[in-house]
Amino acid sequence: MNNSSVISVFFLSGLNETRHIRSALFFLSLLCYCIIILVNVSLILIIIFVNSLHEPMYIMLCAFCMNGLYGTAGFYPKFLWDLLSPVHIISYSGCLIQVQVMYSFACSDLSILAVMAYDRYVAICRPLEYNSVMSKQRVVKLLCFSWLTPFCIVGTNSFLTSRLKLCNSFIPRVFCVNSSVVALACFPSQTIINGIVANITITIYVFHVFLIIWSYVYLIKTCANSIENRAKFMQTCVPHLMSLLTFAVTILFDIMTIRFSSKEFPQSLQNFIAIEFLVIPPIMNPLIYGFKLTKVRKRILKLISFTLS
Repeated sequence: MNNSSVISVFFLSGLNETRHIRSALFFLSLLCYCIIILVNVSLILIIIFVNSLHEPMYIMLCAFCMNGLYGTAGFYPKFLWDLLSPVHIISYSGCLIQVQVMYSFACSDLSILAVMAYDRYVAICRPLEYNSVMSKQRVVKLLCFSWLTPFCIVGTNSFLTSRLKLCNSFIPRVFCVNSSVVALACFPSQTIINGIVANITITIYVFHVFLIIWSYVYLIKTCANSIENRAKFMQTCVPHLMSLLTFAVTILFDIMTIRFSSKEFPQSLQNFIAIEFLVIPPIMNPLIYGFKLTKVRKRILKLISFTLS
């Protein structure tokens, strides 16, 4: 890292306007993080320890929850620490690690949703081939691919960012964002490759979204003439669509504030938009699947009744 001797820390200015409400923010953020850990870990443990849930769809759901824990771990501990600290700084290497974790989490979420969409397509449109096409071994390979590919793609962006010579150390956010670090470059000409690779990355994952939407449009057409398929679609596909919609909306708002005149918004609104993809999907996804999927819901209710008895 050529500039590590020049800039060793970044100053995060996103919390400058929250001096009088930091105690309340700390309590709410800690409560939110505890809920995220509770609901995701509970669902993961239920899937791991209940043999009847060792099926491709539930294995993917387990991976989905694990990814949520991975992504939020890159944000909440540092954010909670900053709420208790008078100065909000992060080391140069810590900033790049945070970028790597949070961006790879977001990209992996889309990849896993794409794998889930393919799983539902095979289950409903090619049911006789499902066991051979979506074997446990293939599901594990697809999930590994869904984690490793985003990690490498985001790693490429992070590496290109680490090569930039920076002339400023102030990031107007509550956490490190790749585009905010790139904006600190001394010479705009240095960032041309970063911009190209970033746009390619966005294009790849926008294509993921269109692929998922196309698969579900096809599924809806297939299920329209079959009562059995309609019931299966409502039971297993609606949670996926709700997860996709929740994730897409939160990420879209964040990208829009980064790309288009975000300075016109109040800092508090910018902060909320920036962190909502780390608040809403990690909480909503386990709840959506937990209450919508019959097998999981029965296990949760059985566990609750056992705990209360």
